Amino acid sequence: MRLERRAALAAAVTTTTLLLQYLAAVPAHAGPDPGGVTTIDLASDRRGPDTLRQVTPRTTGTFALLGVSWDNPEAALDGTVQVRTRSALTGEWSPWYDLPAEQDDRPDEPTGRGATAPLWVGPSNGVAVRVAAGTHPFPAGLRAELVDPGADPASAPEPRPAESAPRTGAAPRPAIVTRAGWGADESLREPGFVYTGDVRVVFVHHTDTTNDYACSDAPKMIRSIYQYHVKSNGWRDIGYNFLVDRCGTIYEGRAGGVAEPVLGAHTLGFNTNSSGVAALGTYVSDQAPQEQMDGIAQIAAWKLGLTGRDAQSTATLVSASDGSLYKKGTSVKFDAISGHRDAFATECPGAALYDRLGEIRTAASRLQGN
Repeated sequence: MRLERRAALAAAVTTTTLLLQYLAAVPAHAGPDPGGVTTIDLASDRRGPDTLRQVTPRTTGTFALLGVSWDNPEAALDGTVQVRTRSALTGEWSPWYDLPAEQDDRPDEPTGRGATAPLWVGPSNGVAVRVAAGTHPFPAGLRAELVDPGADPASAPEPRPAESAPRTGAAPRPAIVTRAGWGADESLREPGFVYTGDVRVVFVHHTDTTNDYACSDAPKMIRSIYQYHVKSNGWRDIGYNFLVDRCGTIYEGRAGGVAEPVLGAHTLGFNTNSSGVAALGTYVSDQAPQEQMDGIAQIAAWKLGLTGRDAQSTATLVSASDGSLYKKGTSVKFDAISGHRDAFATECPGAALYDRLGEIRTAASRLQGN
């Protein structure tokens, strides 16, 4: 029996040694740290001219949002960007999805890195990326950005209760989930806050992400966008001032106080004297749920009403960037509630939502008692 035990022990040691040697030989594909961002360089296709950069299909750690970035924020990515991911829940690979080659929600002054719009894909553990060149060379430093949203807050996000209007002609303050409520890691953003003048225009956006999310996942989506804007793009904070999910819940975006005129990074050339409200989703052809429309109207009515501005009025802003639709220094008249495409060559906030901005203006003005 003693000899049998020794033989069994020797066999176990040999098996363990072989297993460790095998694991050491398997190439590791690092995944995002919980609540972190992992980057993967896009390799050149060596078989011919430099017209294809890619990440071949591979296993990763779990992530839920991804995009592609490059070194120079002023450089254009001329070409097509496609990604596919493997579900961490089912193990199935998605079809190829197109990513807009340029993110048009950004600061007025070039900063950080250039990047595509991010794509929310839900819990995933595999990725493939391909970028095909257009007529111009690739910008330097192309890489995939994999974002893990991290853990939810210990308690479910609770909106701060709504408040009645403080004066005649102002809209009531809607319920807003604070940054603590959606789990913002305040150590990520730059310290301190930057303020603009009075908010004269609210620009409506969509985040160009999926529409079939559970509303309970909205905090995860916002945390991921926050990390992408800060860690991947190199911005000081999340770009939007507010976000509204498909159930109509309103979330605080950029830090500095929801009642304050916080300078955002949402509408190139016109971030001054404005506030950016982003609908979580993509509304090119899909209609935004009525609850989401109502949430946008509520936050726009309240924000404009803080300085006595009628939601159905107009206001003049001055372009701060030649990259917008208007040369720097040009005075432009906007509706008090405008779409992103009114200031920049983009389809944002999507044709379906843009066509309903009149409804939002009417609802917001009604909330103001006009």
